Amino acid sequence: MTGAALDAHLIVDRGRFAVDVALTVGAGRTAALMGPSGAGKSTILAAISGLVSLSGGHVRLDGATVAAERVHVEPARRGVVLLGQDPRLFPHLSVVENVAFGPRAAGVPVAAARASAGEWLRRVGLGDAGARHPAELSGGQQQRVALARALAIEPRVLLLDEPFTSLDVETAADVRRLVAQQLAATRATAVVVSHDADDAVALAGRLLVIEQGLLVQEGTVAEVLAAPATRFVAAVAASHRFGLAATATGDGESDRARDGEGLDSRE
Repeated sequence: MTGAALDAHLIVDRGRFAVDVALTVGAGRTAALMGPSGAGKSTILAAISGLVSLSGGHVRLDGATVAAERVHVEPARRGVVLLGQDPRLFPHLSVVENVAFGPRAAGVPVAAARASAGEWLRRVGLGDAGARHPAELSGGQQQRVALARALAIEPRVLLLDEPFTSLDVETAADVRRLVAQQLAATRATAVVVSHDADDAVALAGRLLVIEQGLLVQEGTVAEVLAAPATRFVAAVAASHRFGLAATATGDGESDRARDGEGLDSRE
């Protein structure tokens, strides 16, 4: 599975201000969006997915227009999946049926959909949890199931809207590593929204900073964090450096240093 190339110019009138951002993500690449609360980041994801209509601009996937002035392909037909803070699992379905739901809705035979779901659960470390129900899982396990469900339908673009915010620090780090592994393994195209530089460092090749609906800085994750253009980015970069220093003094070295990873592992 390789994701679609995303080419978007997103103009969305939010009343107080308009979001006006150009965004391109190569097939199989990941971009991160950061910015203060209310900057328009989630609106950007909603516009890409089709949950919000454009006031202007376009969204193209592999060159095919799915949104423009007189074009609006329904969300279900775009092949774009949005994964947020809430896993939104179906409580009445078993874990394996939750993951199999998308393929079954797409017409995959029941047995094949369940087999695929079982394989995805194995890939996210929950191969023995298929018969359980969401209420029996921890928050981190539920988010793993949500990731498996999202990837099981082989999305053209995966949108991640602060998916680790509701998790404790240790669980968030574990799930973040898992997401990074699966994005690399599947070559999915992804856009991740976060307030945490750790997410951008772990997942993305490029970082876009959004403030008041506008793109104010863009570059590789390393470039943006090394030379902040706004007070918000400076604070995020300082927090990230402090976290790395604390980890190094407490454990000897950071997880990413032990793994031999750099700031631009997916560039």
